[in-house]
Amino acid sequence: MPGPEALPDEFALIARLFAPLAKDAPGAYGLLDDAATIAVPPGDELVVTKDLIVEGVHFLPNDPPDLVARKLIRVNVSDLAAKGATPLAYLLGVVLPRGVTFDWMKRFANGLAADQARYGMTLIGGDTTASDGPAVFSLTAFGTLPRGSIMRRGGAQAGDLVCLSGTVGDAALGLKVLKGELPWLDEASRAGLIARYQVPEPRPELGVHLRGLAHAVLDVSDGLVADLGHLCEVSKVGAEIEAALLPLSSATQAVLSREPTQIGTVLTGGDDYEILFAVPPSAFPAVQSAAASRRVPVTVIGRVSDGAGVRVIGPGGMPLAVKGGGFRHF
Repeated sequence: MPGPEALPDEFALIARLFAPLAKDAPGAYGLLDDAATIAVPPGDELVVTKDLIVEGVHFLPNDPPDLVARKLIRVNVSDLAAKGATPLAYLLGVVLPRGVTFDWMKRFANGLAADQARYGMTLIGGDTTASDGPAVFSLTAFGTLPRGSIMRRGGAQAGDLVCLSGTVGDAALGLKVLKGELPWLDEASRAGLIARYQVPEPRPELGVHLRGLAHAVLDVSDGLVADLGHLCEVSKVGAEIEAALLPLSSATQAVLSREPTQIGTVLTGGDDYEILFAVPPSAFPAVQSAAASRRVPVTVIGRVSDGAGVRVIGPGGMPLAVKGGGFRHF
């Protein structure tokens, strides 16, 4: 029986796996040139963001390659969503450890194809290389929005509602499951938590509807408390959230009912890629309407205040001590 197919040279790899992903972008020139062009509709402007994921840091060595690719796209789409932008195109950077097979890369490319179709994006270029280190995948995403309408982290005002899409804590608990923790959890809950870690659910359909309503927006990547702290710091305000108001999946509720101390993981674990935003109370009915039309749950978890920093209120109205705040790269 023949062994797994080795990677072809760089140009053959691009021609076989990546050029098909660029076929719908005229400005990609079939990935046969050194650069690409992007046409922007009149009255719009480009929003550009870049995230990379590293083996052993953002994904595990045994994670399925198609899910690695989908996570790569989705963490970038999440950044575009928090700006209110519609995804358009992306550049891909690939650093592969020696020994990666063609089959692994084919499955990776299949994951890219699935999610670029889902989010209306097209590959327009990039670069590939090999290394003796871990796998690294970098993606630069481009989105469009009406000129001057970008949403930013700054702008929250005292009295604003602090709102969160979806649920929080699932991804961080999913990572714990993958690492062998929470062995008592039922199989369906384990699978649900793992899926939230490996394949996050960005909210571009909500982000575009927050333009003109939210005062400040960002996505939750480093952890709820840490990212709310970033929003507060840039806006020069404080915030208070209530642990009892956090939107939780049934799986996360099951974890907390047995291990209440895991609330720290929920508050600081990160990788949720939900939208966290501050909105004036008068605009919240419009937010609710937009969220309902897109079937994206939105929950009020607290309020913006004068001052600085983030306070978390626990049972009985007592402040919770939150250690670490969230993920840090350095």
